[in-house]
Amino acid sequence: MRIGIIGLPNSGKTTIYNALTRSDRETGPFSTGQMETHTAVVNVPDPRVAALSAMFNPRKTIDAQVIYSDISGLSKGGAITGPLLNAIAASDALMLVARAFEDEDVPHPDERIDPARDLAAIETECILNDMSVIENRLARLAGQKSRGTIPERQKMEKEEALLQRLAAVLEEEQPLRGVEISDEERKQLGGFGLLSLKPLLRVINGGDDDSEEAFADLLDENTFFLRGRLEAEIAQMEPAEAAEFLADFGIDEPGLNRAIRRCYNLLGLISFFTVGEDEVRAWTVRKDAPAPEAAGVIHSDLQKGFIRAETIAYDDLMAAGSMAEARKLGKLRLEGKEYPVMDGDILNIRFNV
Repeated sequence: MRIGIIGLPNSGKTTIYNALTRSDRETGPFSTGQMETHTAVVNVPDPRVAALSAMFNPRKTIDAQVIYSDISGLSKGGAITGPLLNAIAASDALMLVARAFEDEDVPHPDERIDPARDLAAIETECILNDMSVIENRLARLAGQKSRGTIPERQKMEKEEALLQRLAAVLEEEQPLRGVEISDEERKQLGGFGLLSLKPLLRVINGGDDDSEEAFADLLDENTFFLRGRLEAEIAQMEPAEAAEFLADFGIDEPGLNRAIRRCYNLLGLISFFTVGEDEVRAWTVRKDAPAPEAAGVIHSDLQKGFIRAETIAYDDLMAAGSMAEARKLGKLRLEGKEYPVMDGDILNIRFNV
């Protein structure tokens, strides 16, 4: 799972990146002209992993992971092309940071702080980029259809109909992420790098003394408030010091935790686990994925030779106290190929290759 962090100059997106990744990249007034991308792999905070590790005492414990990329080079009215476009298109989802904090030493490009305006501006840039991509592709299809074979023309006509449907949405200045698109159609669109099709989280980046309530009209399930600089300071602290600091500022938990959960929800992902003396590990799979697909996340051979998944829910295992006791209580189940894996499932894949 790769999340690209984008925003206007001086929005504080690198500060947000530092908070999420516990990095210490230098921040300050942004100077356009150079495209940079910085990437960090972050363990997904999940107390269930620690609890399972305490139960099985494995040689290795491995958390699920998310990759954050701090993507520079975005500006209002500037074309999204070249390395910038490639970096954004390579992301599974985008985190758009809008500035809400005041700082005389770091001027806003538009002079006045207005997070709603900035969010709309970047989303508009993504829509304009997608319109250009689709218009260019439709123009090429118009020239190619007359020269193709009958099967080729039929395929191109199907693609043309899809692109025309998407173009109509973009002409209404609406992003494509709200359009119902089948899995087959998504595969067709995979090479186009459509930015407004990507799932989007919006972050209102407030100052140390700002309150979430002040921005309540902007917040929804995919838009949340963070005090970026404060969160970045917390990320550099030892756990005990961080806990005390969070309490002093009335913050329930670090922004890292909340942001990752929102990323999971946004992308429709869940975690399942494999356990044993050698390793306790969290894995990521899409919600309601059938058991063979989850097996394939572990190893392709497990998916090819899938027979059954021995399954137990995390809560049932914790209540039993051990796998042996859970087995005695009849809490382990054998599930077949149609079983939709649930968040917190512990799987042992039976297979034959």
